[in-house]
Amino acid sequence: MTLIKSISGIRGTIGGKTGDNLTPIDTVKFAAAYGTWLKEQSGNKKLKVVVGRDARISGKMIQELTMNTLTGLGIDVIDLGLSTTPTVEVAVPLEKADGGIILTASHNPKQWNALKLLNSKGEFLDGEAGAKILKIAESEGFNFSEVDNLGEISVIDGYIQKHVEEVLKLELVDAEKVKNAKLKVAVDAVNSTGGIAIPALLEKMGVEVIKLYCEPNGHFPHNPEPLKEHLQDICELVKKENADFGIVVDPDVDRLAFIDENGEMFGEEYTLVACADYVLSKKPGNTVSNLSSSRALRDITERHNGKYEASAVGEVNVVKLMKDNDAIIGGEGNGGIIYPEAHYGRDSLVGAALFLTYLAEKNQKVSEIRKEYPSYFMSKNKIELTPDLDVDGVLKAVQKRHAGEEISTVDGVKIDFPENWVHLRKSNTEPIIRIYTEAKSQQEADELAEKMIKEIKEIIS
Repeated sequence: MTLIKSISGIRGTIGGKTGDNLTPIDTVKFAAAYGTWLKEQSGNKKLKVVVGRDARISGKMIQELTMNTLTGLGIDVIDLGLSTTPTVEVAVPLEKADGGIILTASHNPKQWNALKLLNSKGEFLDGEAGAKILKIAESEGFNFSEVDNLGEISVIDGYIQKHVEEVLKLELVDAEKVKNAKLKVAVDAVNSTGGIAIPALLEKMGVEVIKLYCEPNGHFPHNPEPLKEHLQDICELVKKENADFGIVVDPDVDRLAFIDENGEMFGEEYTLVACADYVLSKKPGNTVSNLSSSRALRDITERHNGKYEASAVGEVNVVKLMKDNDAIIGGEGNGGIIYPEAHYGRDSLVGAALFLTYLAEKNQKVSEIRKEYPSYFMSKNKIELTPDLDVDGVLKAVQKRHAGEEISTVDGVKIDFPENWVHLRKSNTEPIIRIYTEAKSQQEADELAEKMIKEIKEIIS
């Protein structure tokens, strides 16, 4: 059982001892720290925070604790109930709120939950703000309100539908064109709130929906991370129902994966590539993803005469670089689409709507669209180290060995070779180096990873 505190929030398993797990006391402490930080920023004005949750079994309990802690600090709360991460992100500015909290552990199994924190723009907090909140939580420097100054909770039902309507307003989303294409799509929402959101969007766009695991009861029928090894059921359903393709989302609906008409994975790295291809075909511009995402996005961006940049890993880093470079689309290779015309956050509803419009416009099969993109294959490994080892020194030694190649040190060390790349990152929580490689065949990617592991071991010895 585990409790992980980071600048992006607090995440842990339900039950067990305080301080070791996400217990009610830990939930209250962290919610109080966030509320206290907001009050410090506000100059004593009356504050308002949006709170929503995915369908996890523990979600209602964690939400009640969080909301009542905030009202105890004199902060008003807007309760969205069952929601998605991007829905809460959209709701914060629409409701003119001062912040937001999403109660979700994303792709982690059902025993996990988390508090993810947003600023007044509906964007994840930066490192400086996150560090301050952790410090407040440790010091327990809370000052709760007296009885006449308690906050109030307002319930707003149906915000997912409002989110759907916002997506349909986007210039590059054409519901009529999709309706005329008469598409049939299977949806696996792992029994969380994507089971509300994705079918609602598709039905508004005139798509015939085949639902699989769309009951938002929090009982995940398979590992909720949308990877190939977890998605056999929907792959078979797409073929059985002769669907045009399948859509898969994680529990909080910020990661999006597609299954082609043959029941084969489109590739989560290629969700962003396909959406970017569509957007760039309409509006020239720049793109951003993180250093561990596929080179295919760079290739597609340059094909459209745009400029591609890579950020450090982490959504907040992607968003910052997108703003700095005026990127018109970006995201992460795990199926996260960030489209600034909607908002600066990963949003599976936006990604699905863009892809559906693109598919209707091209009038091709999903497998045919995938063949238009350069094929790359990834290998993800790690090497465990002794706690006393100088990991930064090891990475510098690797960098020195490959000084003649194109190297980025924005986040660890990334070496871009002409035909492939390797990205080495140290973990912030354990003595390991993560090793990501990409090449034009799986064998080549695996061999490059093995070569880098051997190099690191030589440096250590």
